[in-house]
Amino acid sequence: MSTPAQTERNPLAQIDWDFIEFYVGNAKQAAHFYCTAFGFDQVAYAGPETGVKDRVSYVLVQNNLRFVLTASLRPDDDIATHVREHGDGVKDVAILVEDARAAYDMAMRGGARSVLAPTELRDGSGCIVKATVAAYGDTVHSFIQRGDYRGIFLPGFVEARKSYPNAAKPNLLFVDHCVGNVGWGEMDAWGEFYHRVFGFSQLVSFDDTDISTDYTALRSKVMTDARHRVKFPINEPAHGKKKSQIEEYLDFYRGPGVQHLAIRTDDIAATIDALSANGVDFLDTPDTYYDMLAERVGTIDEAIDVLRERRILVDRDDQGYMLQIFTKPLQDRPTLFFEIIQRKGSLSFGKGNFKALFVSIEREQEKRGTL
Repeated sequence: MSTPAQTERNPLAQIDWDFIEFYVGNAKQAAHFYCTAFGFDQVAYAGPETGVKDRVSYVLVQNNLRFVLTASLRPDDDIATHVREHGDGVKDVAILVEDARAAYDMAMRGGARSVLAPTELRDGSGCIVKATVAAYGDTVHSFIQRGDYRGIFLPGFVEARKSYPNAAKPNLLFVDHCVGNVGWGEMDAWGEFYHRVFGFSQLVSFDDTDISTDYTALRSKVMTDARHRVKFPINEPAHGKKKSQIEEYLDFYRGPGVQHLAIRTDDIAATIDALSANGVDFLDTPDTYYDMLAERVGTIDEAIDVLRERRILVDRDDQGYMLQIFTKPLQDRPTLFFEIIQRKGSLSFGKGNFKALFVSIEREQEKRGTL
């Protein structure tokens, strides 16, 4: 834990996720998808009816998860260009901070590129301070200082609640980690970026001896704040016999970007049942994965048959164990997907599952003709 003195020196010592903003081709349809498939409720809206003339945005909430889905009303602005280049994808991974100006100043000292200097946003519900810096590719991080702001989301948004009672509620809790894919040989530089700009340290790293199959490989390192609340794994391709999932992502996304969001639950079996009932598609897992599972991971609370039926993966470290499963891509391009994760003490990222997971991904790549 950070001491008071460390917190004073480092304005990013006490941070959390604030929101994830997606740039999409049709925000209304995307909001309907995330509400009906993933159990979100719509809570706020901004668009022409609220005085915003160039875009529309829908704010979706579930427990401590907050998604913002934004689409352009113009053919050639930054939003439209982003969607044309990348397809639907994550634009802004916004971080809640106590002092956005101090966080921005620290980022600038660390060599970050400014996108938006600290700006006060006001309405009748109070004031929010927002500042934004560039990250890998076209991804950005906004620093959000909420203070005593009493509004529904941000100034410019109005309350616009809409729920979907026929959608099963999966009880998704909050973002566990956000994974970025970067180009060949760029992982270390972006790890250093998060160290300089955010004051993060490296939690764990994996090389191509850890993350490989007979055909494909990648390298990864995980950067985290001191409290392990905000974690950014960074992947880069590694040489293999065929095209890796990272290379496929970079080809279809046309550059670096957010590969997946890992979302925490406290009952992964119930969450998967709800998501499956809503029509969410998950990656399959080879049956052989479960044959020696107890010997590999030791005693766990869950019955193996429950895990096998739902294709849940398990991994253990010296702190405990974790359970995880991955959706198929959430849009036409094979780019962004979600991970559903339940932690029982473990800080692991599923190293013991890499082989089984990547075999499943390769099967999907083979169907697309990109392996």
